[in-house]
Amino acid sequence: MEDNFIRFTKKKEYLICIDSDGCAMDTMDLKHKKCFGPCMIKEWALESHAQEIQKSWNEVNLYTRTRGINRFQGLARALRETDSKYGEIPGIDELEHWAESTDELSERSLQRAASDPGITEEGRLILNKVLSWSRAVNDAIDRIPDDEKKPFTGVRDALEAAGRKADIAIVSSANRKAVEDEWSRYGLLTFTDILLTQKDGSKAACIGRLLEKGYDRSHALMAGDAPGDARAAGKNGIFFYPVLVGHEEESWKEFKNEALAKLTDETYAGAYQKKKLDEFWSNL
Repeated sequence: MEDNFIRFTKKKEYLICIDSDGCAMDTMDLKHKKCFGPCMIKEWALESHAQEIQKSWNEVNLYTRTRGINRFQGLARALRETDSKYGEIPGIDELEHWAESTDELSERSLQRAASDPGITEEGRLILNKVLSWSRAVNDAIDRIPDDEKKPFTGVRDALEAAGRKADIAIVSSANRKAVEDEWSRYGLLTFTDILLTQKDGSKAACIGRLLEKGYDRSHALMAGDAPGDARAAGKNGIFFYPVLVGHEEESWKEFKNEALAKLTDETYAGAYQKKKLDEFWSNL
């Protein structure tokens, strides 16, 4: 595996990490409603309960404090609920064990786990189905018309302003090709210094490795729309800037006009960080 961290070097005193889906790109609702949920329903032949299952999928992945959960962990939750309400899902225990214990939530890790000689036959079958589902999701995302996958208003201006002061890292749990294609299409990759996705490790792990390049933690920030982004920032002792669901344009405007200056003049800590965290949790 290519190690994306090896070639990355610290150029500026500040580091800003930015999530993609639902944060910079207005793609999260689109992908969950058109790709993730429908592909699960098809893979496990759940069409007779499609409406209820899709509604539950949306609640877990979009509208509650589990928003932004990794695709495999979200799937494990959805299949566990399906198992309890609509019919047995063989191998669900093995899937949950993998999703909770693997150090890499990726298709490659799934393949390794499915080929482990110690796994049960039910476990092997469900992990292969999950792999099939994940690939179907990626294909479905690729088929979404390009003009439907757009950045939120204000993202480009915010990135341009931030790049004058900080190194910019995309830190996403999404599929690398999808993120690369979407950011490239709108010329946003030119404002970034490194692209990190699910195959590079968890968001917390990615931030940790970036900090090893020599950034002071008080000079680093994670911008995101989901609790997992806030936790990844907190775990590494860096600041968190929330892009509020339903208020994305206003969030990016404030980031450019206020938050960036507070980071660089070292007034982000304290009252402002508390205010942003309070806004974030009350908005979910």
